[in-house]
Amino acid sequence: MKYRSRMEIIRIILEITSNGATKTKIMYNAYLSYAQLCEYISFLVENKLINRAAGSELYRLTEKGQKVYLKCKELDELIGSKEIEMIPFGTKDSSYLNEAPRHDNYHG
Repeated sequence: MKYRSRMEIIRIILEITSNGATKTKIMYNAYLSYAQLCEYISFLVENKLINRAAGSELYRLTEKGQKVYLKCKELDELIGSKEIEMIPFGTKDSSYLNEAPRHDNYHG
């Protein structure tokens, strides 16, 4: 399986939860480990992009989550997620900020 950016995984989870989804459904449909699932669910709930109603096992997209999902989808359509090099979720090393930009297609 190809490397997926954090933004791509978030977009996938937001799409899955648009009609309500259990943790199991999210985990299998987004191809995440349980540890990854817990990290992403926590992040999305804390940022009010998804929520879980009291007494329910389903996570649902919030209004804010719907707006973020549409923006992610729009960005993906404009530039394509494969062209964005992202830092893996949970990376605390900031050394990548000091790296010179890569210009693989530069022919100058």
